[in-house]
Amino acid sequence: MFRYGKSALSLLLILFFWLPSAARESKGLKQTPAPQRIPILLYHRFGPVVADSMTVTTPVFESHLKYLRENNYTIIPLRHLVNYYRKQGPAPPRNSVAIATDDGHKTVFTEMFPIIKKYRIPVTLFIYPSAISNAPYAMTWEQLREMKKSGLVDIQSHSYWHPNFKRDKRRMKTDEYDTFVDMQFGKSKEKLEKEVGGKVDMLSWPFGIYNGELEEKAAKAGYAAAFTIERRHSVIDDNIMAIPRYIMTDDNKGKTFERMMTNE
Repeated sequence: MFRYGKSALSLLLILFFWLPSAARESKGLKQTPAPQRIPILLYHRFGPVVADSMTVTTPVFESHLKYLRENNYTIIPLRHLVNYYRKQGPAPPRNSVAIATDDGHKTVFTEMFPIIKKYRIPVTLFIYPSAISNAPYAMTWEQLREMKKSGLVDIQSHSYWHPNFKRDKRRMKTDEYDTFVDMQFGKSKEKLEKEVGGKVDMLSWPFGIYNGELEEKAAKAGYAAAFTIERRHSVIDDNIMAIPRYIMTDDNKGKTFERMMTNE
């Protein structure tokens, strides 16, 4: 009985001195904050009515911007996000979002550009140069230069003519395919830098098609980051050559858009 009481007393003394020390240590530990989850909204075409599955009507696009403003989101240049992910820039503010467009459709200039000037928001355009000042649906080089001059628009690559790399690899010989891919990445970068100026080192994968081989070729061509069409928020741990984006359609409005932004 005496031995049991002595042991119990010893245990109580240990707990008396150890517990306050452990509490102090736990208070001193810093909690690692959860990584930011940042949505990238990807648009293609705009207009007063829905012309196809990729069209977002102008009122719906403006409703997106109003929602973001009213709910204290910060629209950041995509370049800032990439710099942060590459550990070359500061973390974006909480509730950040980035906006991009793919292809270079003429309505990006006629419909979207007036709205982003009104709201003073940054947008990144991913362009395939073969269409510019060439295809009837596309913008002109003069329009792209005007957008770039506004200070709101960054112009980046969507390959040279938007190929389907899966299909092309099946129909081409290995050497032919390798040369073709190098041309798509290199010629696009060269043409965009020549026509509109600035550094072109971000790539949007045509049709969202990518793999390790294409990633290596893109990096070799001078691209520091590339973007997919996987529908989820991006995080710093993402593959820098496969950053996800949400393709926006006209159905993404109201509660649907709100749920997308909150990732519910």
